[in-house]
Amino acid sequence: MSGRLLRSVCTAALAAATTVAAVPAAPAADDPAAGTPTPAPAPPTTVSGMLTALQTLYRQVEEAGETYNATEEELNKQRARTARLARELAGARNAVVAARGEAGRLAREQYRGQSELSSYLWLLLARNPKQALDQDHLMERAAAGRLATMAGLEAGAKRAARLAAASRKALDRELTLATKQKEARDNATARLKDVEKMLASLSADEIAEVAALERSNAAKAQEKLLASGVLDGRRTPTRKGERALEYAVEQIGKPYVWGAEGPRSYDCSGLTSQAWAQAGREIPRTSQEQWAQLPKVSLRSLRPGDLVIYFPKATHVAIYLGNGMVVQAPRPGTKVKVSPIAANPLLGAVRPDPGGSPLSTYTPPRLPKGAAAGPDHGYSAAEAPDTSAK
Repeated sequence: MSGRLLRSVCTAALAAATTVAAVPAAPAADDPAAGTPTPAPAPPTTVSGMLTALQTLYRQVEEAGETYNATEEELNKQRARTARLARELAGARNAVVAARGEAGRLAREQYRGQSELSSYLWLLLARNPKQALDQDHLMERAAAGRLATMAGLEAGAKRAARLAAASRKALDRELTLATKQKEARDNATARLKDVEKMLASLSADEIAEVAALERSNAAKAQEKLLASGVLDGRRTPTRKGERALEYAVEQIGKPYVWGAEGPRSYDCSGLTSQAWAQAGREIPRTSQEQWAQLPKVSLRSLRPGDLVIYFPKATHVAIYLGNGMVVQAPRPGTKVKVSPIAANPLLGAVRPDPGGSPLSTYTPPRLPKGAAAGPDHGYSAAEAPDTSAK
């Protein structure tokens, strides 16, 4: 990361905080009060400390983004459930009103002597027994219909009551999620401001030293992973994996934006979910759900098109390009780019199309100029787990 580019992240982070109002952030691990940002620690005095502090902030910001994405998905689903229950409740109430109207009509007919009861008494006095029996059969049918009307009224009233309770509960859940979303947004804004303050506090010499240490740490992590041999061998994607990769490569150079899923900008999981959607495979929206729901594969079996998941909480994701590289949307202030697979601490990998057959021949997509330019990561190399056995 050049000094000029690192300084530009400051501006981008501040812009993100002011222009993307819907960005949430999860409370820090040591903060028991949701929505209450943990105060920023004292500024570090060593280059290593500066890098760790800066990258920790980036990681917290990205965790916030994935928390927001998950909350937004849940809120959208809850709004749909609330609307569906409201429609069902309205229909049930209309049915009860209609049933009550019918019950009232029956009561009025009974009162006026127009019911089957008075007709039945008349039939008992009829001189023609056969006619009486025929009419009696019709009366029984009419009485059964009226009993059904009353039973339907009772059942409809109970259903309306159940739906009313469910609708109230659904609305309460929707309001709870909306509150959680607002608290997360406020926390995210505070975290982005912490990033901006941290960057603004660095001198030109410190920026250069931090950038050099960041590159060194990433190179060491990548070298260690490649030396383990887990990525050796010829690997090809499936047809859908190839299409997902083509789409991801086409997005290189577009900015990272909170909660974005294209076509002008992306966050990390917005890029991977849209790439696979373009390939005809719908996958979960967030990196956590991608990790939780998609079949896991070892790095020894990793093939182009698979998704690489990062950090212990599965808060970052990239799509594997091959030859130890991934396509990703790294963090605020960056653009979609090609990065070393070990630029962030690996958690594991998942496969969106486990039943697909790898292509017999494969030519990787042509990369645009500058595809690997810019920062790749946001962590301290000391946090990276040992991936040699994966």
